[in-house]
Order: sequence, then structure tokens, then C-alpha cells
Amino acid sequence: MKKMLAFCLALCLVLALAGCGGAASGSVPAAGSAPASSAPASNQTIFSLADLEGKTVGVQLGTTGDTYAADIKDVTVDQYSKGADAVQALLTNKVDAVIIDNEPAKVFVSSNADKLMLLDEDFAVEDYAICMAKDKAELTEAFNGAIAQIKENGTLQAILDKYINGVEGAAGYVTPEGTEYPNGQLVMATNAYFPPYEYYEGETIVGIDAEFAKAICDILGYELVIEDMEFDSIITAVQSGKADFGAAGMTVTEDRLQNVNFTDSYCTGIQSVIVLK
Repeated sequence: MKKMLAFCLALCLVLALAGCGGAASGSVPAAGSAPASSAPASNQTIFSLADLEGKTVGVQLGTTGDTYAADIKDVTVDQYSKGADAVQALLTNKVDAVIIDNEPAKVFVSSNADKLMLLDEDFAVEDYAICMAKDKAELTEAFNGAIAQIKENGTLQAILDKYINGVEGAAGYVTPEGTEYPNGQLVMATNAYFPPYEYYEGETIVGIDAEFAKAICDILGYELVIEDMEFDSIITAVQSGKADFGAAGMTVTEDRLQNVNFTDSYCTGIQSVIVLK
């Protein structure tokens, strides 16, 4: 009888353990088993330029990033009217990467530091200049003279210190008191969604190109008027006379030289690649 009672108690204990999954809550995992991780999985699939092959890449329509992306093997290029739209497509997994100028790229990444990063490799290095219609050789020459003066007197450096170099207290360019505009107005075509080259502060377009163009126009006696438009409309606006010149972090390329002339370069640009972390 005692043996039977002991057997029944043992059986009940076995059944109770089986009903609880054989382990109590909070028990230590068996040796060799990996603890569950609470860290989110990485979304990064692109670690170098070579990894862009066969991927979908977002670009701003009409930019050199748009042109260069087509050279990637088996790539699918998605074009957007604004760089910010391409970045949003990356954030929502509609594209695998974005090719865009380095300075705007740094702004976009800084605003989404937990989700985005830049590849260490530069996609391309290029020169920025101001574009003008081919029949405005005299104005182009005048701009080149003003650009040389702005470089020599430190104005360009002050602008770059303010917008790129992060120099504390850098004022950039401010129109001297008493400046007059006897020669009328010049209209600058730009795409004001390209920080820090041009972007909105409230309803005012500011940035490197805005201040640089203002400095040039002040020297030459013109009042600057800035017109915001799609990037791929700038050259057409300059050709047609709707705008007197275009400044939008614009790279000098052989294709563009077929349609417009360029001033001397004022900045070196880098095409960079933004990817998900």
C-alpha cells in the first residue's frame, strides 16, 4: 500500500511538471542556448559602392546623381523631384539607397541619425559653378571677376564657414550698408530644397548659393531676385531668359555645356550614398 501511494505521488509530480512545460518562469536557459536579444535587427544591406549593383537607387531628377546612377550595373533608378522625397523613399523601404550631394546628404542623415548613414566611399567628386545662357558671355565674364574678388577678400570662406564648416559666430555674407543697384535686377533660378546650398527659412530662401549670388550681385550693382523651381527646369529657365542665371549646387558637365555656359567654380562637391543603418 505504501509503495502504491509513493508511486501515485511520483506520477502526480511528473504530470504537474509536464503541464508547466518542464521549467519554471524565470529559469536559467540551458547551457549553450542563446538569450533573446531586444536590439532591433539591422536594415543595412549596402556596405560599399559595389553593393549598389542590382539595387534600386533614389535620385533627384536632373542631377548628376541621376546621371551617375545609370552607370551602376543592373540598377533600377527611381527619380524624385526633390532630394528629400528620395530620402523619404529610402526611409519607407521603397529604394535601397540614395545618391545625392554630400552636404545635403549630411543634413538628411543628421535629421534621421537613428535610421540613416553615409557610406565611407565617395561616389563622385565634382565642381560647382553658376550656369548662364550662351548669349550672355559679357555677364559671365563680369560674374567671374566678382567671384575672383569674393574668393580673394574672404567672403566665400565666410559663407562656407557659416554653412559647412560650423565655425561658431560665422556671419557669412551681409550686404554692406548703402549698397545701391543702378543696373536693375538679376533673376537667379534655383531649387530651394537642397540644404545647405539653398533652403527655406520661413518664406525666405537662404544658404550658400543665396549668399554667394547676393555678394556677386551687390558687387556688380544688381538687385538679386531668387526664383524657386524644379531642379530639372533651371537650365531651361536660363536658356529661355526666364532667369538670368542658375545656382543650385550645379555641377559642370559636358552634357550641360551643350546648353549653357558656366562661370568659374566656387565649390568642390561630392556625390555621396545614403543607406539604412
